[in-house]
Amino acid sequence: MPQDRPQMSEDDDGQSPPLDLRSAAIADPCSSSPNKSRNCIPSGAMTSQAFPDHVLENVLENVLQFLDSRSDRNAASLVCKSWWRVESLTRSEVFIGNCYALSPARLTQRFKRIRSLLLKGKPRFADFNLMPPDWGANFAPWVSTMAKAYPWLEKVDLKRMFVTDDDLALLADSFPGFKELILVCCEGFGTSGIAIVANKCRKLKVLDLIESEVSDDEVDWISCFPEDVTNLESLAFDCVEAPINFKALESLVGRSPFLKKLRLNRFVSLEELHRLLLGAPQLTSLGTGSFSHDNAPQSEQEPDYAAAFRACKSVVCLSGFRELMPEYLPAIFPVCANLTSLNFSYANVSPDMFKPIIHNCHKLQVFWALDSICDEGLLAVAATCKELRELRIFPFDPREDSEGPVSEVGLLAISEGCRNLESILYFCQRMTNAAVITMSENCPELTVFRLCIMGRHRPDHVTGKPMDEGFGAIVKNCKKLTRLAVSGLLTDQAFRYMGEYGKLIRTLSVAFAGDSDMALRHVLEGCPRLQKLEIRDSPFGDVALRSGMHRYYNMRFVWMSACRLSKGCCRDIARAMPNLVVEVIGSDDDEDNRDYVETLYMYRSLDGPRKDAPKFVTIL
Repeated sequence: MPQDRPQMSEDDDGQSPPLDLRSAAIADPCSSSPNKSRNCIPSGAMTSQAFPDHVLENVLENVLQFLDSRSDRNAASLVCKSWWRVESLTRSEVFIGNCYALSPARLTQRFKRIRSLLLKGKPRFADFNLMPPDWGANFAPWVSTMAKAYPWLEKVDLKRMFVTDDDLALLADSFPGFKELILVCCEGFGTSGIAIVANKCRKLKVLDLIESEVSDDEVDWISCFPEDVTNLESLAFDCVEAPINFKALESLVGRSPFLKKLRLNRFVSLEELHRLLLGAPQLTSLGTGSFSHDNAPQSEQEPDYAAAFRACKSVVCLSGFRELMPEYLPAIFPVCANLTSLNFSYANVSPDMFKPIIHNCHKLQVFWALDSICDEGLLAVAATCKELRELRIFPFDPREDSEGPVSEVGLLAISEGCRNLESILYFCQRMTNAAVITMSENCPELTVFRLCIMGRHRPDHVTGKPMDEGFGAIVKNCKKLTRLAVSGLLTDQAFRYMGEYGKLIRTLSVAFAGDSDMALRHVLEGCPRLQKLEIRDSPFGDVALRSGMHRYYNMRFVWMSACRLSKGCCRDIARAMPNLVVEVIGSDDDEDNRDYVETLYMYRSLDGPRKDAPKFVTIL
């Protein structure tokens, strides 16, 4: 099962502009340094007392509070130093796409009134075990700095960060009004740390643990929530691989009248889910847990599960279904008609099990599933879900030599039936150019196209030709495309198409593709908005890397592993671009490969190289 599978509630990286260092959000606009920072979310109204002697700045304060987009606030901060200063005082939320792009001290010096922080750490390839687990991205320096600067902090949203129990304890002790904690793909903490947050954050509204590694400290963290009525609106712990105190959970749900989102782990049985649903008919988002019955039922008569779902008339987002017992799947029929989001990515559902369900999901906009639904299941999706906006199909068996049950047949059906599709992630074993070209023509609103043909260098399985024309059609016909992942047999021609037509692409992921350095040159010279470049196992070397030197200051990061880079070239780039951090991870030490770079990670930083690099990381 792939690990790159966050919950539906999470914003995909390709859907909104990430933080880079191109604006004056962090850096002073009067500085001669090219380092800027783009990190904007609108803030609430602020008092005019900050500038009693400056009428213009008082007016600006009242105007800037209405700017809703990051790009608009960034643009405002670049006008002049006066606007830069006012913008800093009217911002309450900050998004930092790379935790090493700036120091926590710079953040607190620049912004004085932050109430919400969204912080990202490791690159996405860490989800595929392509990064050492102890590489870094520690939350400790951030929480210790914010504890002194932002005692009013209310929200922390972390992704791919290393978070310890001590970090969570400091967070709980330092922010008396803390309301929201979201940990996505994080590690380093356990149920002890979660218990501290539950116990001390009395105003907590959101506790979402999504795809994170949570150690089992044998602590009854559910019982640590306040004993009186809570403010909980969202509780997600489906990734916690530890039994929970169900009686405490049932009591917690019962005294949480505002609870709208509840996602359970596999230790919650179907009988227990039934009891929870009866006590929480107000839920709108539900993660079902194991969806199998308890080995020791508490009563001789089996509960009416369909009636429990029928009582939850507000449910529009449904996920979970771990350890699925197929005979109980019809219980969800009563809520299918209202569903806008359905996640079967942990359920091995056959087409015969799946079709009776999907035929009732006419309002569905987001659908995730394993490829066990086969092309037959995708045909049913195409026939029913005319409003579908996002589709993700994951492999049940991710081995390269396995026989995948979905193919160009399913993709073609989706393109013909779901014309409003905006985002697709599709794992398969075989594909054709014709099917991809048809999708580009039928789904011009696509902003995200990630086609993962498992197996290396696989051509169009009908014609035997490279997949160049298919991906070329995607970048040519999908004018709004911002995120692209390519696979299969691709020559330099495919990258020439990307450089010529992919003018809005911000994220590009490449694996086992290309013929020569020219492929990467086409992209670096032709995609002006490129922010994130992820490459593995491709024949790109020093010439290709040097061709992008005019671009790297404007990008969030470049990741290249198992390519043909030399340490000498990487060192030259580091010397020529002093504001660029060039990390080399795990090079060979033998005589023949001493200058070979196993993994290169480059990113722009306002504060220079990090101080916590482990021994296997060399910063050039």
